[in-house]
Amino acid sequence: MSTITLKEVKSKKDLKTFVKFPFKLYKNSKYWVPPIISEEMKSFDTKINPVFLDAEARLFLAYKNNEVVGRVAAIINWKEIKELNQKKMRFGWFDFIDDLEVSSALLKKVEEIGKANNLEYTEGPVGFSNLDKVGVMSEGFETISSMVTWYNYPYYIKHYEAENYTEEKSYRESIFSFDDVNPDDFTKIQSLIKRRYKLKALNFTKTEDVMPYVDKMFDLFNQTYAKLSSFVAINDVQKEYFKKKFISFINPEYIKFVVDANDDLVGFSIVMPNFSEALQKANGKLFPLGFTHILHAKKHSKDVVFYLIGIREDYQNKGVHGILFSEYYPIFKKRGIKNCHRTPELEDNIAIQNIWKNFNPKITKRRKTYKKLL
Repeated sequence: MSTITLKEVKSKKDLKTFVKFPFKLYKNSKYWVPPIISEEMKSFDTKINPVFLDAEARLFLAYKNNEVVGRVAAIINWKEIKELNQKKMRFGWFDFIDDLEVSSALLKKVEEIGKANNLEYTEGPVGFSNLDKVGVMSEGFETISSMVTWYNYPYYIKHYEAENYTEEKSYRESIFSFDDVNPDDFTKIQSLIKRRYKLKALNFTKTEDVMPYVDKMFDLFNQTYAKLSSFVAINDVQKEYFKKKFISFINPEYIKFVVDANDDLVGFSIVMPNFSEALQKANGKLFPLGFTHILHAKKHSKDVVFYLIGIREDYQNKGVHGILFSEYYPIFKKRGIKNCHRTPELEDNIAIQNIWKNFNPKITKRRKTYKKLL
């Protein structure tokens, strides 16, 4: 029997090996979407990613017969522990061959770190915060992944169960056809809502015009998602980081805000072009041609991904989402959009599900996080 050895990532070379392991594991998968290698490496750079002001991560590679066979990131978010009193040992970026010894060795290392820090339980796969990828897929293995989710093989689930991990949270992803959207469902009501509450929609054609509202958007994001379990608020430094990393990457006309008579933000939505196929073509590299594929998708993708949507609590159930959708409708029509995808949403997040109920969404994937008491 070959023994499994673990190596902690300490060098840039090791980090590259860590980031590139899934490229080998999913080499023959039509559904896995690779990250951009350079961007993935930056997310683990303590000098670049401001999440490390409140969190720490230790990365491990598993070797068998001198070959990399698995990886995991063991994460502690101290803000979560100190402010929310949730003594959680997080883990993510958890990939492995179908060998129970490999996954066991990696999970035991995570548990060991959790115990050493007097934490009460482990949960994963999760990232550093709520804006990171989440969950191991349990359904939908034959649908292409997105740039904001992890893909995994069906065998992953049995590896969690073999180590006595139990389901903690459940998520769903769905899709609806833009052709099935009836504008009458929201165009009539949205003008009434605007008049009744003195609201107006903000539309943009330039990224620079979006930027003055982004801090308000993140503040509203913090408010609207605060009630969800394990939500850790985004701090000011992270806001700046996400502005640079994401906002400039999104078509400005895909960012919609709704404000009241005082110009205070009451609702927002961020939609992204679907970059999945472009990222598959790029295969982890921006140069020489990866950038071209991504720019082409930004301009021409016929699928879009609803990345974030938030409505201030005192305006929920008042039809504000109708204003947002009525602003998207002509743009999607003009661009010939075919399908609208939704990123993972908690099964128990009824408020968000109510927003979508008239669009006849079809669930495409389910995913879960798993927990174990230490």
